Amino acid sequence: MYVLGLMSGTSADGVDAALVDFQGNLDKPKWNLVNSVSIQYPPALREQIIAVEQGLKVSASEWTALSEEITEVYSTAARTCDPTGLARIAGCHGQTVFYRSPKKPLARGASWQLIQAPLLAVQIQRTVIYDFRAKDLAFGGQGAPLSPLLDSALIGAGSGWRGVLNLGGIANLTLIPPLNGPDCTRDVMGWDCGPANTLIDLAVQKITNGRLNFDFDGLLASEGEPDYQVIKAWLDEDFFHILPPKSTGREFFGLEDLEKRMLQMSSQDPKDLLATLTCFTACIVAHDLENIYRYFAIKPVELFIAGGGSKNSFLMEQIVKRCMGVKVMTTDEVGIPVQMRESIGFALLAWWNISKKPYSHLITNAERPSVLGIAVNYE
Repeated sequence: MYVLGLMSGTSADGVDAALVDFQGNLDKPKWNLVNSVSIQYPPALREQIIAVEQGLKVSASEWTALSEEITEVYSTAARTCDPTGLARIAGCHGQTVFYRSPKKPLARGASWQLIQAPLLAVQIQRTVIYDFRAKDLAFGGQGAPLSPLLDSALIGAGSGWRGVLNLGGIANLTLIPPLNGPDCTRDVMGWDCGPANTLIDLAVQKITNGRLNFDFDGLLASEGEPDYQVIKAWLDEDFFHILPPKSTGREFFGLEDLEKRMLQMSSQDPKDLLATLTCFTACIVAHDLENIYRYFAIKPVELFIAGGGSKNSFLMEQIVKRCMGVKVMTTDEVGIPVQMRESIGFALLAWWNISKKPYSHLITNAERPSVLGIAVNYE
C-alpha cells in the first residue's frame, strides 16, 4: 500500500513528506521509499510557531490563522511528494505547539499538534490520519516518543543491540534488541534524552539577532571552548537521572532555559556558548547510554543517527568521541535518509491505524496498548 507520511518537528523548520510503499508483515514490513520532499516554513511562520511554543499568548483568530498556514504548507508538501495520487492515505503529525508530561497520579499528560486535518484531507483528496498521541496520553502514557517501535519495524534487529538516535529539536533514542542470543526476547526501549538542537538554534538566533537560524555544520561551535564544568553540573539535573520512559519538549528546554544556562557559564563568548551547548547534547546522549548500561546491562554496538543534528559535523564528532565502543553512523546506511526518518515513521503509523494494529504501551508507560490516530475522510 502506498502511504504518505507528513512530519514537522520541534525545530519548526518545515514539513517533510515521504511517499512509502508498504507490503507484507505489519511488524516487519517490506517497504520502499518512492519519493520524498522537504518544504520549509516561510520565515515569519516559523518565528510565530517558535513564539507560541515559548508561551506567546495569541487570540483565537490568530490561532486559527496559524493552523491554516501550517495546514497549507502540509498540503503543498503532500501534493509535491505525491503529484499523481498514488497514496490512499496520509499520516499527518501536525506541528507540536505544546507538551505537558504526565505526573502520575496527579495529572495526565497533554500534547497539541496543530493542524486542520479535515481541511488537509479535502485539499489533498486523501484520507488523513492525525492526532497520534492523544489516546496514549488518555491512557496515562507519555504520548512520546512514538518512534521506537517504528524504528524496530523499519530498521530491524542486528547481531547486537542497535541504537537509533534522532537529533531534532529534542534528542530521542531507541534501543532495538539483537536478533539472536539471550537478549533477543527483551523489549524495544525508547525515550527522550533532552535537548538536541533547541538550545543550540535559539542561541544562534539570539547571538546573531536573527540573521542565522542554526549553526551550519557546527562551524561556530567548533571554534569555541566548551565549559565542561558547567556541563557536568547540568547533567546533575533531575531530568537526566530519570530512567525511561520519559519525554520532554521545547516547553522545558526553550528560551527561558537557555537564558538561565547562559548566566551559569564562565565565558560569554558566543562561540564558547555554542561549543558548550553542542557538547552538552553529545554528553546527554552518552550519559543516557551509561545509565542504561548501569541499570539494564544494555549497550548498543551500533548507533544510527538521524535528524537535522546529524548534519552538524562538530556535534557528530562529539557523539563519536563520547560513545566509545559504539559504531556511530547515520540512518542513510540502512536506507533511511536522515531528514525522512520521522515522516517515513508516520506513514507506517497511518498504515498501522487502518490495519487496527495497536501501539505497545511499554514504550510510553500507558495503561494499555491502543490503536493510535484519528482518520478523517475527504468525501
